[in-house]
Amino acid sequence: MSKVIAMAGKGGVGKTTVSALVARHFAKNSKNPLLAVDADPNSNLGETLGLEIEKTVGDIREDFMKDPQGVPSGMDKVLYLEMLMNQVLIEQQAFDLLVMGRQEGQGCYCMVNNILNRFSDELEKNYAYLLVDNEAGMEHLSRRTSGKVDILVMVSDYALRGLRAVGRINSMLDDLKLEVRNKGLVVNRAPETLSPRFLEEVEKIGVPILCTIPDDNNLLEFDMEQRSLLDLPDDSDAVKAVDGMMARVKEMIG
Repeated sequence: MSKVIAMAGKGGVGKTTVSALVARHFAKNSKNPLLAVDADPNSNLGETLGLEIEKTVGDIREDFMKDPQGVPSGMDKVLYLEMLMNQVLIEQQAFDLLVMGRQEGQGCYCMVNNILNRFSDELEKNYAYLLVDNEAGMEHLSRRTSGKVDILVMVSDYALRGLRAVGRINSMLDDLKLEVRNKGLVVNRAPETLSPRFLEEVEKIGVPILCTIPDDNNLLEFDMEQRSLLDLPDDSDAVKAVDGMMARVKEMIG
């Protein structure tokens, strides 16, 4: 089974950037295969990694629901959908990426979802690590990881509003029937010293800080120039912070 590293946090705190930096860490420092799953409907992970996304799993689902009889003559529906899933898997030398894309529209998606989920389950067995960049509500997460998460990394910016969103995510885990084996907090765009008020709120939530990521001008420059975060220099402050975090994460999850 893959070791599951899942990201969560409210929009705008830098969750996808942290996910991209984790993917960069694996690309530069690990020989173990990684499958990155962009499970946020906004689907920005591929862009931060410099990849062009032409089609998503959501697109496959919607196209099939519009024309369920459009399967090529003589081909089984299951094989057809699995063939389409293989086509949306973006394969890279250092990792592969699967983009979930749009959420379900109206209608019963049970059959097609069962097929797509079964394919995903089989696909994930080929990877040592599964990285899930998740939406804040985490509905995708409960469906995609067989209920098991080796570490849930909750991302906040240096603001009480972001931190309280982490608190809400943490409090809803039991309702999602998830087995979360480890949890940690990443504070993005953090000052050198966290204020006592901020730390008091962290203690109240009860999730330990994995790392703080300082403001890094490289991230802004790469975003403005639409460059892949995979190409960030090794001495980037954000890279060093996440590399240090991942050393700790690997010790925690084995």
